[in-house]
Amino acid sequence: MAEIRNYTLNFGPQHPAAHGVLRLVLELDGEVVQRADPHIGLLHRATEKLAEHKTWIQSLPYMDRLDYVSMMCNEHAYCLAIERLVGIDVPERAQYIRVMFDEITRVLNHLLWLGAHAIDIGAMTVFLYCFREREDLMDCYEAVSGARMHAAYYRPGGVYRDLPDNMPQYLPSPYRNEKKVRDLNENRQGSLLDFIEDFTKRFPVYVDEYETLLTDNRIWKQRTVGIGVVTPERAKALGFSGPMLRGSGVEWDLRRKQPYEVYDRVAFDVPVGVNGDCYDRYLVRIEEMRQSNRIIRQCIEWLRANPGPVITANHKVAPPSRVDMKSNMEELIHHFKLFTEGLHVPAGEAYAAVEHPKGEFGIYAISDGANKPYRLKIRAPGFPHLAALNEMSHGHMLADVVAIIGTQDIVFGEIDR
Repeated sequence: MAEIRNYTLNFGPQHPAAHGVLRLVLELDGEVVQRADPHIGLLHRATEKLAEHKTWIQSLPYMDRLDYVSMMCNEHAYCLAIERLVGIDVPERAQYIRVMFDEITRVLNHLLWLGAHAIDIGAMTVFLYCFREREDLMDCYEAVSGARMHAAYYRPGGVYRDLPDNMPQYLPSPYRNEKKVRDLNENRQGSLLDFIEDFTKRFPVYVDEYETLLTDNRIWKQRTVGIGVVTPERAKALGFSGPMLRGSGVEWDLRRKQPYEVYDRVAFDVPVGVNGDCYDRYLVRIEEMRQSNRIIRQCIEWLRANPGPVITANHKVAPPSRVDMKSNMEELIHHFKLFTEGLHVPAGEAYAAVEHPKGEFGIYAISDGANKPYRLKIRAPGFPHLAALNEMSHGHMLADVVAIIGTQDIVFGEIDR
């Protein structure tokens, strides 16, 4: 009697390597994938529909919860869309702060991607290393916004507040003696900029450590070289963007091709791959971390030398300062109207996209002149990548599906929305 070798297998939605609530229905011939059918919608939170029932400013914190690994980049696209509709100028200092935090966010994203991708394939140590560095950057988020993850720091017209002059410090506890606390606080004696600068000096050595563990590791290469190959033509046809597109050898980066904020004033290189496989996409993201570090250093230098306002002075869009609001009747009225009624955005439509760590993240907003969006559509970078999962995994082994999901850098908050 012939042996039956065809299986239909559920991969997820509770699988730790599914990177979210992805249910993947796999049709297998033995261990070879014949078809992969992604089932999504298990995390659907109706972000786009909810935005129609919130004022423009109230919808901003929802953006953090889309791709919850790249919070400020999501906010950035949303603020850009509002600024294009309203036609307001953002102070130069705010633009540099935004660019600096966009790149900090890119490093945060790539560190989580690297740690998770490595642990999926079987490399435990990298995960611990990456989270060591993420702690410092999460502290930067907390210093400016008060929150480690969902920052709500970018606002239409600029950013919520200027960079703080001091960093929060560790306090003695039953678990840490005074010497340990002194060592932990050593690079926290100055301002936030001093702390970030100290991080940028240390970070290249950390990236070298990741590369020592992985780049020439023969097990890592066996699991990633030649896996999930996408040609440049197919990558473009499938709607890829970000490292997924650049890994296939297409030099497309919105920061370079369609510059926004001050990206045309900072120097950086755009890394591209050659073979379009998981290994090339790994190399592209590793180099992107180095380039982000380079951009952050340039922003620190400019911000040190150029104080100034960090949000527009138009109080129909941005609230007045607390001091003015408590001492001036007109400012109090502006504050009250802005936080009860919200800003009225002129009728029209706008699309704003940023070079998100995962690809092109876009916000398409339609306004009918009211204080709420008429329609809001989010262009999530991970969605086209997930749609290509069937094509990328066909003919590969079951274990390779994990590597392909990892290389796509999927987060389900933005895919399900």
